[in-house]
Amino acid sequence: MARSNSRKTGSIPAARRPEVRLPPLVPYDGGGLEPDGDYDGLRFEGTDLADESGPGARFMDCALDGCALDRAELVRARFIDSVLTGVRGVGTDLAGASLRDVEVVDARLGGVQLHGAVLERVLVRGGKIDYLNLRKARLKDVVFEGCVLSEPDFGDAQLVRVEFRDCVLKRADFSSVRMESVDLRTVVELDIARGVERLSGAVISPAQLMELAPAFAAQIGVRVEV
Repeated sequence: MARSNSRKTGSIPAARRPEVRLPPLVPYDGGGLEPDGDYDGLRFEGTDLADESGPGARFMDCALDGCALDRAELVRARFIDSVLTGVRGVGTDLAGASLRDVEVVDARLGGVQLHGAVLERVLVRGGKIDYLNLRKARLKDVVFEGCVLSEPDFGDAQLVRVEFRDCVLKRADFSSVRMESVDLRTVVELDIARGVERLSGAVISPAQLMELAPAFAAQIGVRVEV
């Protein structure tokens, strides 16, 4: 379920945040993930899903709490009306996955593959994600809040109503990205490795403009000398 939200953050429309209300959940029985499996109304509590294979699986009204996701194969998986809290792991493969009305809280992940994925009404709050691959992904109504994204790759992705709030972006790659109503104004550390020329459609603060001025000047061939 999405939170109705017609407000604006300054001059741009705000992202519609998810508002997940989980029903009473049944504990997951630990039987192992299956390709194209259906998982409805389940609680995965501290479950070790490392090296599990569930391509095309569907998770609806689920809670994943403190689960290990190392090298889990979840390509084309669908997460709907679900909350992932304290999940951790390296090399989780979610290529082509779909996340709709999902909250990801205090995740500790590295090398997550989300290229070609579709994220709609998703909140990523707290935690740290290293080497997040979102190449050619589509993000709509997505909020990154209070988290650290180290070397995220948004290459050739489409971002519509995406907010980065009080978070850290280190060595971000925005190559060939397309932006519409993207709010970067409250990013604590804005470090763009590539694609600074692709910020059309984003809003930044005056202080960020000053920090990025050398990169903007270099893009249009202006030399700044004393």
